[in-house]
Amino acid sequence: MKDLHILPLLSLVSLAAGHGAVTSYVIGGKTYNGYDGFAPSTSGPTIQRQWPDYNPILSSTSPMMTCNGGTSAQLSAPIAAGDNITAVWKQWTHQQGPVMVWMYKCEGDFSSCTGSGKNWFKIDQLGLTAPPLTSANWGTAVVCKNLKWSSVIPKQLAPGNYLIRHELLALHQTNTPQFYPECAQLVVSGSGTALPPANYMYSIPTYASMTDPGVMYNDYEGFSFPTSAPWYEFPILSSFQVYSGGSPGADRVIFDSNGNFDSLITHTGASGDNFVACKA
Repeated sequence: MKDLHILPLLSLVSLAAGHGAVTSYVIGGKTYNGYDGFAPSTSGPTIQRQWPDYNPILSSTSPMMTCNGGTSAQLSAPIAAGDNITAVWKQWTHQQGPVMVWMYKCEGDFSSCTGSGKNWFKIDQLGLTAPPLTSANWGTAVVCKNLKWSSVIPKQLAPGNYLIRHELLALHQTNTPQFYPECAQLVVSGSGTALPPANYMYSIPTYASMTDPGVMYNDYEGFSFPTSAPWYEFPILSSFQVYSGGSPGADRVIFDSNGNFDSLITHTGASGDNFVACKA
């Protein structure tokens, strides 16, 4: 006779094996361990705000959207404006959907920095780089292949305490978007003075509606633009889009490498294949 009591546990294990979360960061060649939602007692002090498990957030208006439930961390990592930060995943399995990287300037100590208010801005993103929509031509496919994502902290960014938020939006299930955000604490140094203008600042949650095309998205149908070419529009700002009529990999972000706002650049993605692809 089968023991039905183990079915819920098996279901949880299956769910955990199918998703993922950022588990460490690399800055200047130094690795900073992330939080372990499955073994909190072994995590130790970390720069990453806590997260509960690998399961997705299913609503863009959930309070969990800010930092996946994380409210603070014990440590922070120093980084100079203009330097790279690489987020590392222990596992990631979904290949359809965009990668978005956000930052938030804290007004004071990290202990009082909740990530609330209209102060989040994007520094990096990658969506659909080429048709077809159902292939691995997405930002999240880069994460699936390399299990890491590198971004440049804008070199003209004003110094201070910041949250950095890596968000994977999985679109492999039609009209059932899955959000996977994690946050870490950074102390940015440099001589820059720049912050995005107010019209590039957003609140998280609520930066996007569940009815936005880039969120409630049919990966198997897409849209038609400019003719019959499939394309993908990022959540927030219609100009944040990558489509098959443009250059693969090109997308619009807040800063370019010179610290200028709203310039068309190309994200090259993470380099190297030092991690097991799509590890589960």
